[in-house]
Amino acid sequence: MPATEAQNDLAELNAQFSNMNAGQRVAMLWEQYGAQAVASTSFGLQAAVMLQLIAEHCPEMPVIFVDTGYNFPETYRYIDSLTEKLEINLKHYSSPYSASQQEARWGKLWEQGADGLEHYSRLNKVEPMNRALEELGATVWLSGLRRSQSSTRANRNFLEYQGDRLKAYPILDWPDAQVEHFLRQHDLPAHPLQSQGYVTMGDWHSTTPIQEGMTAEETRFNGEKYECGLHYQI
Repeated sequence: MPATEAQNDLAELNAQFSNMNAGQRVAMLWEQYGAQAVASTSFGLQAAVMLQLIAEHCPEMPVIFVDTGYNFPETYRYIDSLTEKLEINLKHYSSPYSASQQEARWGKLWEQGADGLEHYSRLNKVEPMNRALEELGATVWLSGLRRSQSSTRANRNFLEYQGDRLKAYPILDWPDAQVEHFLRQHDLPAHPLQSQGYVTMGDWHSTTPIQEGMTAEETRFNGEKYECGLHYQI
């Protein structure tokens, strides 16, 4: 498809999405793209929202979880409880190098500044996700990103291209209050660490509870790096 035509189609899709609710957005993508559509989840603090929407509208859709091997123990238990409750089609991917192998070869990459974090993300997030997308034949990728989560996401559109794949963010326009209402409405369990002051969720070595005067972005990687490379913007 010529670039201009693709851009026009994307603009039209974004206009349609702006007049839909999140469930309609998920349902439309599944109806239009079927087996070519996948979702991803981090099993973070608000991941249950997208998982509930998928369970309601397209339970067959593959849901990719990229496991760094450094998640909190509470996160792994949360994965088990949510997967059992919602019966999602979970696909588990991780780096070909285990956590122990990585530390033996390269040390603790998250302590090695920007270059170390870049290497860490490529090994543990970008490569496994790219492999998952290729193996599952995905041309459309649904994610639970929201504009209010960080400054790097404030200007996102509902749909955009990342390389040749269409990225879709069905709950992009949801404020925190809507997320909390949805979680209560559907009796979805909270992440166990939310009650301990965590406002974002990632690996145990690079995620801290929020302290007075901090922003949410500063609770990850000491505020040095928030996007891990999975959701770069074209």
